[in-house]
Amino acid sequence: MNRINTLHYASITSLIGLIFLCVAWEGWLAPLRPNGSLLVLKVLPLMFPLFGILRGKIYTYQWSSMLILMYFTEGAVRAWSDKGLSQYLALAEVVLSIIFFFSSIYYVRYCSKANKGG
Repeated sequence: MNRINTLHYASITSLIGLIFLCVAWEGWLAPLRPNGSLLVLKVLPLMFPLFGILRGKIYTYQWSSMLILMYFTEGAVRAWSDKGLSQYLALAEVVLSIIFFFSSIYYVRYCSKANKGG
C-alpha cells in the first residue's frame, strides 16, 4: 500500500508542478513574446485530469498518461530548439512529464494488482 501512496503523490506533485511551470514559463519567465503569450493556455488541458488524479481515479490515470505525452514532446522539441532560460524550462517540462507518466502507469498497475488480490 505504501508504494501506491508514493506513486499517487508523485503523480500529484509532478502534475501540479507542470501546471505551475507552464504558467510561469509562458506568463513571465521566458514567454515567446515580451508581454506574455497565449501559449499560457497550454495549461488548460492539464486542469482536466487534476481532480481525478487528486482522488486517485484509475480511469483518469489511464487517459492522462497519454495526454502528458504531448507535454513531453513539446518539452523535448523546445529543449532542442530554444536557447537560454527557455531551454532549461523545457528540460524541466520533460522531467516532470516523465515523472508523471511513469508514476501514473505504475499506479494503475499496482492498483490493478491490489484489486485482483495479487
